[in-house]
Amino acid sequence: MDGPGPLGDFLQARRALLRPEDVGLRDVGPRRRVAGLRREELAQLAGVSVSYYTRLEQGLSRGASAEVLDAIARALRLDDHEREHLVRLAGAARRTPRARRPRPEKLADETRDLLRAVDGVPALVLGRRTDVLAWNALGHTLLAGHLDFHSPDDPARRPNMTRMLFLDPHCRELYTDWRRKARAVVGNLRITVGKRPQDPLLAELIGELTMRSPEFVALWGDHRVAPCDAASYELHHPLVGTVTVTQQTLSIVRSPDQVLIVCTTPVGSPSEEALALLRQTSSGAHDVGAGTVKPGPGAHRGQVVARIARPPLE
Repeated sequence: MDGPGPLGDFLQARRALLRPEDVGLRDVGPRRRVAGLRREELAQLAGVSVSYYTRLEQGLSRGASAEVLDAIARALRLDDHEREHLVRLAGAARRTPRARRPRPEKLADETRDLLRAVDGVPALVLGRRTDVLAWNALGHTLLAGHLDFHSPDDPARRPNMTRMLFLDPHCRELYTDWRRKARAVVGNLRITVGKRPQDPLLAELIGELTMRSPEFVALWGDHRVAPCDAASYELHHPLVGTVTVTQQTLSIVRSPDQVLIVCTTPVGSPSEEALALLRQTSSGAHDVGAGTVKPGPGAHRGQVVARIARPPLE
């Protein structure tokens, strides 16, 4: 085995975040040469031998019991999501399935009907690797109006929301607090990797981002785990200015690897008014088959000038 593997990487990263005083230990030994707790300190807290924990962290032991994992999780002060992630990584370490290139994801007719039913709010369907499988007109215009509306229909051209967040200037400028959004996406991606450690396309995505984005490398390296469920973000949209939306992630029972993302606003808020204006703009643009709507010089929330354009695809 080359390196400690995902389980060892996770244990090392979480151990490095804890200081002796965080867990009630007195730091009276020689000058510390490692960040966080030492292996022997973590083993002591978990009630396991130092040699056993060391082998587990180095990827040399794959037989950790549920009781041992629970003790390590308590010692590392993991939350519920992190505990589940630890158990998944330990389970994956026991298995070495042959990696197969997965087939392109498909959108079920029922899911497409569901997306059409929520046409009044921005919405899109993401696959297991955050590929856009479909979006409605308002979701497209709000989050990626500079891309071809029909690109999700072709698996070879599907936009990927994680890749766009880190590498697409439009998406980086869209989120006022870009780093907070990026941290949430990476935390959720960690969960996906724990569920599908042998997915070659997922590995390719992570490899590409590692090579091209220093910000991704920094966020990926801390091994934080958190699901994307519901969070509010302030967007700076090129057509309607500032819009605050709550992005909610909804599970699709018939397609458990896919999720429906909907963006909502409070009733009677300026953001609701902005989405109403954007809805008019997106409706007109998509009626004529356009892929992009841009404001003219001096356009603002009360006066939007639309220009149809077909930019080259990435």
